[in-house]
Amino acid sequence: MAKLRYLYVFLALFVSACSNTKYLAPNQKLYTGGEIKIDDKDIKKSDAGALKEDLEGLLRPQPNGSILGLRVKLWIYNKTRTNKRRGLRHYLNTHLGEPPVLASSVDLVKNSSILQNRLQNVSYFLAQVNGDTIVKKKTAKAVYTVHAGPSYHYRSIKFPTDNDDLDTAVAGTSKQTFLKPGDKYNLDIIKNERIRIDARLKEEGFFYFAPEDLIMRYDSTVANHQVDMFVKVKDATPDEARWIYKIRNIYLYPNYRLRDTALKLDSAVKYRWYNVIDPKKTVRPFVFKNAVLLQPGEVYNRTEHNNSLNRMINLGPFSFVKNRFEDVTPDSAFLDIYYQLTQYKRKSLSVDVLARQTSANYNGTQVNLNFKNRNTFKGAELFTVTLFGSSDLQFGGNSNGYNVYQVGIQPSISWPRFIGPFNFNTDNAFIPHTILTAGYTLINRTKLYTLNSFNTSFGYSWKPSLHKQHDLNLINITYVDAASITQKYRDSIANTRNPALAHVINNQFTFGPSYGYTYTNTTEDYRTNTYYYNGKVSLSGNIYGLLTGADTLNGKVSKLFGTPFNQYVKLENEIRFFHKLGPNSKIATRLLVGVGLPYGNSTVLPYSQQFFIGGPNSLRGFQARSIGPGAYNLPQALTSNSFTADESGDIKIEANAEYRPKLFSIVEGALFVDAGNIWLLRPNKLQPAAAFGTNFINQMAVDAGFGLRFNLTVLVLRTDFGFPLIEPNLPPNLRKVINGIDFTDAKWHGSNMIFNLAIGYPF
Repeated sequence: MAKLRYLYVFLALFVSACSNTKYLAPNQKLYTGGEIKIDDKDIKKSDAGALKEDLEGLLRPQPNGSILGLRVKLWIYNKTRTNKRRGLRHYLNTHLGEPPVLASSVDLVKNSSILQNRLQNVSYFLAQVNGDTIVKKKTAKAVYTVHAGPSYHYRSIKFPTDNDDLDTAVAGTSKQTFLKPGDKYNLDIIKNERIRIDARLKEEGFFYFAPEDLIMRYDSTVANHQVDMFVKVKDATPDEARWIYKIRNIYLYPNYRLRDTALKLDSAVKYRWYNVIDPKKTVRPFVFKNAVLLQPGEVYNRTEHNNSLNRMINLGPFSFVKNRFEDVTPDSAFLDIYYQLTQYKRKSLSVDVLARQTSANYNGTQVNLNFKNRNTFKGAELFTVTLFGSSDLQFGGNSNGYNVYQVGIQPSISWPRFIGPFNFNTDNAFIPHTILTAGYTLINRTKLYTLNSFNTSFGYSWKPSLHKQHDLNLINITYVDAASITQKYRDSIANTRNPALAHVINNQFTFGPSYGYTYTNTTEDYRTNTYYYNGKVSLSGNIYGLLTGADTLNGKVSKLFGTPFNQYVKLENEIRFFHKLGPNSKIATRLLVGVGLPYGNSTVLPYSQQFFIGGPNSLRGFQARSIGPGAYNLPQALTSNSFTADESGDIKIEANAEYRPKLFSIVEGALFVDAGNIWLLRPNKLQPAAAFGTNFINQMAVDAGFGLRFNLTVLVLRTDFGFPLIEPNLPPNLRKVINGIDFTDAKWHGSNMIFNLAIGYPF
């Protein structure tokens, strides 16, 4: 009965929403949209479809919006009409409602003219368009019949042949032209061709040249509906646009304010090839040597100029940069450049309050107190200190009461240049950075243990291009030791003999380099296919372990500063692929493969370096860190306790696929499937079936689900509902194996739904 009531309500809403025409005045017709009919059998179906879509986008006005055929906004407008200037009805009417679009507001002649002009701009020079209105009761639609005629194609493209500098430079761009013989005439491409030529000339010193100085003439009298195109410099082009300009002087104002009007050239301090005007000495002159890419005597180059502006912003202390060019010697074509940089407030203090929920039933908050000192030593250094405290409280589930609290400090300093015995010369838009970080965190899992965690690193980050980034840490040091361990936790280790419990509280000492490489073009929304790749290799104790002959398996444990250290090689790879199905939907996929090889002084990766799986950004049908390793099943003695060990491993394989359609307004949907697991590299008799082997495919956990995303522009709020389909670690008595393949009936189910609330997309 309840379902029938909902059906009746829906039907009533449907009928009401469809009866918007009853509110129209006599002789008024509701406009339902325009239709394009292409009456030309010579146009291919694919071309006709694309042309129709292009023309429909030009029709005005647009009809009232609808959702699933229901004009909801129009219905709200009609239902909330009021003469009042305030109140709920007025708000709903003006903010959520939409007045009716009437057929009388459609100008058939104007629309037909616009469509005909568009057709002529895309090669149909003989096109004709006729508009008509079709009335049906209280509604009307516009129908535009298109007689396109033949399309005109380029026969030849001709560039200037004169010998002056400008004509020669224009002709020199011809190999990269957008205009190709055999292509259709297209005015948009012609406009882009002028912009392309101008951009190329700006690289060669033609500072005052503009796209408007080019005229693109065509001759359409050629037989067989062909066009000869002539690219020509206008005769009226001024002399300045024909000159190749060079740089004379460069001046920088690193403490510029709007009220500053004087040039103050008498106080300029020359540093190498540029001059710094900074009477208060707020920034040391050498700071700009990696930012000012143009030099006196060089030909003006727009790419180097734009890269210089970007680099000045990338330095850090400057919130705004503007430039001014002065033509100082018109008879010999030289420019002076003035860069005016406005600084941020040097010191700042901010507070961040974060809230989170995980699929392990933890509800958490974190408070960060951030201090920033820009331009710390007048060399554009950024010094930051973050004090943080967090709590993750678990409600329900097996781990109720074993909350996690953390407090810590994270100081760091970043220099906008390479610091060291070597240097990388880059001339793109990105400044390289040298980064030194340190930190301490106190981790308390109530009733179980307290850990001290220390870390420090020193390295470099640089981008050779927009899509690529390198991160090289010459040294990463991590030290974790147990400050206190409760008797209850010790008893659990003794009773269950589960090595995962003991591994959490073991001392960890890692030191060594790491290198990461990232490639991405996902910010280029116009692409149908985009990619993201991140690869990282991390080392610890390698050389020192080899020199000392560390071999834990044979009883030789090496120490540094009196502490055993970890020795391993760790490789991580993540690949993402995105495919646009249309303007409002896409397919997103991800593959993660990670392998850690402990050796010498270690038999297993340290806990802080091991892999985990599950949770809101991983397998969303399983609680975080609850899967694996392999098909290992937690002993009854541990699951009967009031807490569960975090499962970790040396190897990780994970794959995700997600369909992301836009539903309406800020709401996006998702249908997803996830698969993966973690494994130990070596067998462990205390964790049977946990090691990686040839049957790893049968040990994959699989889930599926759906979700909603609320795109608020500044952030994306995400909800996911995941259902486990295959659980690799069910007890043996619930398994079935047929011809070596696991077909356990009990593994296939969706009864245990997991709810995830998170910020941002999972990948």
